[in-house]
Amino acid sequence: DGTAIRRRRVCGECEKRFTTIEQMQLTVLKRSGATEPFSRDKAVAGVRKALKGRPVTEDDLAKLGQDVEDALRAAGSAEIASHEVGLAVLEPLKQLDEVAYLRFASVYQGFDSLDDFEQAITLLRVEHATEHADEKTRERQ
Repeated sequence: DGTAIRRRRVCGECEKRFTTIEQMQLTVLKRSGATEPFSRDKAVAGVRKALKGRPVTEDDLAKLGQDVEDALRAAGSAEIASHEVGLAVLEPLKQLDEVAYLRFASVYQGFDSLDDFEQAITLLRVEHATEHADEKTRERQ
């Protein structure tokens, strides 16, 4: 899918052939200007706080981490701003657990008032209505 390079190589000593798979190293550019390698575990740790007390398994959380990393790799850039990592978390988290999504979004997007929560909830309701209408259309077909 373009996110890795497969290379065939030959050992200089024994002359056996082997395959290596090379992936682009993702680097996160922090607000301070510093850079660090992307860590799926660090991204998942932030989400884990929002999921506290929610009925989500470790497997679900691991899949979310993989989805976030896949989305970042698909963007095609080796260096990613830290806020883009947060943006990449939002959609898979919304699909996984809406309450955790609201918790995470409230911190990440800096909700200041009840109006911010109401607006986010309204958007979720509109998405639900659209999904429900799409399901009904598919059932009729």
